Amino acid sequence: MGNIPSAVKHCLSYETLAQDYPWLVRWLQEEKFGAICEFPKTVKIVEVGPRDGLQNEKEMVSTGVKIQLINMLSETGLPVIEATSFVSSKWVPQMADHVDVLKGITKSPHVKYPVLTPNLHGYQAAVEAGASEVAVFGSASETFSKKNINCSIEESMLRFKEVISSAKQADIPVRGYVSCALGCPYEGDVEPAKVTEVAKMLYDLGCYEVSLGDTIGVGTPKSMAKVLQSVMKEVPSSALAVHCHDTYGQALANILIALQMGISVVDSSVAGLGGCPYAPGASGNVSTEDVVYMLHGMGIETGVNLSKVINAERHTGSWKSEWL
Repeated sequence: MGNIPSAVKHCLSYETLAQDYPWLVRWLQEEKFGAICEFPKTVKIVEVGPRDGLQNEKEMVSTGVKIQLINMLSETGLPVIEATSFVSSKWVPQMADHVDVLKGITKSPHVKYPVLTPNLHGYQAAVEAGASEVAVFGSASETFSKKNINCSIEESMLRFKEVISSAKQADIPVRGYVSCALGCPYEGDVEPAKVTEVAKMLYDLGCYEVSLGDTIGVGTPKSMAKVLQSVMKEVPSSALAVHCHDTYGQALANILIALQMGISVVDSSVAGLGGCPYAPGASGNVSTEDVVYMLHGMGIETGVNLSKVINAERHTGSWKSEWL
């Protein structure tokens, strides 16, 4: 959350601004944002720290530390915690202990623990290890797709079709990711139409939810709005999520725009852990603490205990000190 004095937080709060500057509230509502949807009453937080957060750590994180982190997060009220990734240890060594992690955590009956599965082999290994939900991850950038999962977008969809077909037979839900939705480290700007095309393919294949990822954190509220306006013409807002990295400090602003446009699912990572081994320049994800603090300050329910998340963050900080 950063070391922001409580007095400053108070001065910047919506309630304080509304009391001191009622004209500003009217101006925002009537002149600028009259056509924008109201904020959702509740938001689902998808915690991606144990997977997307830890996968980019240069020092190997022990299996015990990963299990402890997930167990702590399970006690915070988070409804979804992405536990690990069933990818080849050759490409992502940090996730080589995926079986031990998934089998070693204490699973709460109120929490879902999806795992990433890039192909049918990964999916089968995940199910054998006890996975009850999986995720597939595509890209809106051809170059990034080849760098990240070693195949074209078209080829990736054929792989995902196999995974989703098998998952349907086993009644296992599948979530989809679209990387580089707001920009690519290799190709630069990505057209909203391409993001829409990939998101629609995932949704049509059977993904119950599609998360749009600002993989390198270059998005702004304007570009986020443009992408969502395009995607929501083909995929309902109820089936969309946003996944924002905070490279240029734009993540919360981008999430705010998404909320105003009807999105009610947000990915985040405890302590802002994260990055991507195949996305040069990508910094950490938006921190779960910051997202929950903002949402609660807006009166939006999450079911998450902020104090317990901050406690997990502190433990993460101590573990990182030991790793380094």
